[in-house]
Amino acid sequence: MAVHQNKVTRSRRNMRRAHDALTAANPNECGNCGELKRPHHVCAACGHYDGREVVATADEVDLDDDAA
Repeated sequence: MAVHQNKVTRSRRNMRRAHDALTAANPNECGNCGELKRPHHVCAACGHYDGREVVATADEVDLDDDAA
């Protein structure tokens, strides 16, 4: 089992952890609907990516009662 040779002080421990903080997201505006979305991801509101629709939204899809 590993045993510390010397105690790591609070200051040195916290300096080591200085870069572990999470950074805030960098949202972009969707070119189609204007909602905020993650960069390089499909817009969750309208389903567009790079100026074209790649995912159909739920209100656009027409499901038959017997198929569902």
